Amino acid sequence: MEPLVYIMAILGCGESDAPCREVTVAEARYESEADCLAATEAELMRRGDLLFPSVVAQCRPAGTRPQPLRGSDVALPAVGAAVHAPPRLASAEPPRERR
Repeated sequence: MEPLVYIMAILGCGESDAPCREVTVAEARYESEADCLAATEAELMRRGDLLFPSVVAQCRPAGTRPQPLRGSDVALPAVGAAVHAPPRLASAEPPRERR
């Protein structure tokens, strides 16, 4: 039996019930789902130029299709916070306090 390889799909999500769509698949390959999940925050930060209300990373075995996800399924974290369970979300930099 061949070892599983995990990939990280980057999905762009709209608002409400609009379906998320796969934008790209990260080039890196991971030996475990845990390794993939550990890399999601850094990968999402590199994808800050994507023009979607939210951007989600899904780790899945190579060769499988993305899990269906809608914008309403993606709960945005507090600004600057990262969600630590799949799906992982990217958020904008937190606003700086004005003095």
